[in-house]
Amino acid sequence: MTAPRSGDVLREPAPDVHDTTRIGAYLRWLQHARGLAFDDYHALHRWSVDDLDGFWSSVWEFAGVRAATPPAAVLADPTMPGATWFPGATLNYAEHATRPTGVAAAAPAVIGVSQSRERVQLSWAELADQVARAREGLRRLGVGRGDRVAAYLPNLPETVVAFLATASLGAVWAACAPEFGAHSVIERFAQVEPTVLLAVSGYRYGAKEIDRRDEVAQIRAALPSLHHVVGVPYGPGTLPETVCWTDLLAEPAPPAFDPVPFDHPLCVLFSSGTTGPPKAIVHGHGGILLEHFKNHLLSWDLHPGDRMLWFTTTAWMMWNSLVSGLLAGATIVTIDGDPVHSGLDWQWRLAEEIGATLMGASPGYLMACRSQGLAPARHHDLSRLRQIGAAGSPLPPEGYDWVTEQFGSRVLLNVGSGGTDVCSGIVQGGPWQPVVRGEISGPCLGVAAAAFDPAGHPVVGEFGELVITEPMPSMPLGFWGDDDRSRYRAAYFDTYPGIWRHGDWARFSSSGSCVIAGRSDATLNRGGVRLGTAEFYRVVEELPEIVDSLVVHLEDAHGGNGELLLFVQLAAGHEFDNALRERIAGALRTALSPRHVPDRVISVAAVPRNRTGKKLEVPVKKILRGAAVDEMLSRDALADPRALDAFAALPAHHGWETA
Repeated sequence: MTAPRSGDVLREPAPDVHDTTRIGAYLRWLQHARGLAFDDYHALHRWSVDDLDGFWSSVWEFAGVRAATPPAAVLADPTMPGATWFPGATLNYAEHATRPTGVAAAAPAVIGVSQSRERVQLSWAELADQVARAREGLRRLGVGRGDRVAAYLPNLPETVVAFLATASLGAVWAACAPEFGAHSVIERFAQVEPTVLLAVSGYRYGAKEIDRRDEVAQIRAALPSLHHVVGVPYGPGTLPETVCWTDLLAEPAPPAFDPVPFDHPLCVLFSSGTTGPPKAIVHGHGGILLEHFKNHLLSWDLHPGDRMLWFTTTAWMMWNSLVSGLLAGATIVTIDGDPVHSGLDWQWRLAEEIGATLMGASPGYLMACRSQGLAPARHHDLSRLRQIGAAGSPLPPEGYDWVTEQFGSRVLLNVGSGGTDVCSGIVQGGPWQPVVRGEISGPCLGVAAAAFDPAGHPVVGEFGELVITEPMPSMPLGFWGDDDRSRYRAAYFDTYPGIWRHGDWARFSSSGSCVIAGRSDATLNRGGVRLGTAEFYRVVEELPEIVDSLVVHLEDAHGGNGELLLFVQLAAGHEFDNALRERIAGALRTALSPRHVPDRVISVAAVPRNRTGKKLEVPVKKILRGAAVDEMLSRDALADPRALDAFAALPAHHGWETA
């Protein structure tokens, strides 16, 4: 039997895809309403990027967007940056999230799962009532259109309610998860100058009780714009001198939603802050509404009554995507706490218990389940599960194999890549696309994604810069405080004027599938050949002695090969010796090429990752050149705040800071 290879098709679209999925319903609608028919996904995608007016207006109509005033056009100005979408239209995101079609008022809208308290469930009627009450409470505190409401909250039903209430007023939402320390929170919230802060006194993570009262006090003292602090009852004790959450929601009020322009700010999402000060990325009501309708209906295939389970914190754009499950009429599950505290299979147990139809998981989690020999489909009733989403970092081919072995063709593995910058996917799969081993199925609908060489020419079959050549409605309105848009242009448009450069290193095949090999500023230039870091990791981390790894290339200022450095975190019970070094070198030489063999292999206690699981190649490289850890990034941006300390001690010992 031939061993599986990257690029092999593991799953074709189901035969009944046109009859059972939302994209099938959309295709029928297109034929009936527009007289359009497409033979396959590639043809549909071509139309979606060649006729932006036609595609995005079809999403608007198919999803049933409700506008107080209709748009005068679809795409009035396609110039990037600054494309103008749906001018004249007024609407409100929160109205669509609390009033989806096809759901019963008594059906569950939000299920809150927590380590800190008993489970909470809100029906659609209760969600609408609480949003209306919170809106009235915020209005009593003086919050109006354009004011900023900041949240230092975990992923709770109250957080969802507060976000939708803020949006209903036309105020602007900004959030940080409570695992962030005061310095990181202040660094972010000070940029947007909130008038109201919602906070908790602490939370529980695994066996550990985390008290955040001192951090809240520091945040309050550092934000002179604050007029009020609302204390959400959660964690140890209470917060002094606050408006209690129950008092905020004390007054009943009818549901109301202020119509705002399509490009009115909805929320500010902050970049990770691991390669510089966090960017305050502003997203608009209409752009997020339309993009998430497109994604959640046509790619994630969410139906009214579905159950969406995706572990995330409030600091990651996946939280916004989770909340937008409400747009499709799906029940969303908010999770707070350590998802592996009671065992690696806890998320699978929860998926069985709540009847998840879409379960999101990080590639790291899926690979850990594979490594530990879990068999979720055999040990749990996951018969309702139709789709597993994977995002946050590249999934190795072996991860595709594991999901296929567990679930067969019944469950769609939807691997995607996108980012906070567009608050959605750029490339991913869907019910009408094949699953390709080790590769992402292709560009999302409405996303003109490609790989460019340094001269700005598209390349196929080789790696290049991931770019978007046509505007998307969910591209940011800008960065908060960047009035002349200079930082915004520098972040995305300086390399290829008029073209969005996303910052990932990507390769598209002739059939449209895609490989993301890591950040383009972390790729390795060995003898003039650029190598993606993901290629290293899938080989090295298959060795039983290695739990995690990180690779960087320190260039030679005089034009030599420089040094290729591989850092490895050992599995328990294994020793780092010359035999292991040789095994690593041999595996890389055989699976990849002699160019991939590192000059040095160094054992470290932990590989540094940010809180969404991404490895921090660029910060490590800067630290090895002599940069100070605390001056370059906040430790609160790290999953393990101490993970960079070992790297900070290395430059002086090896002389890399003067290389």
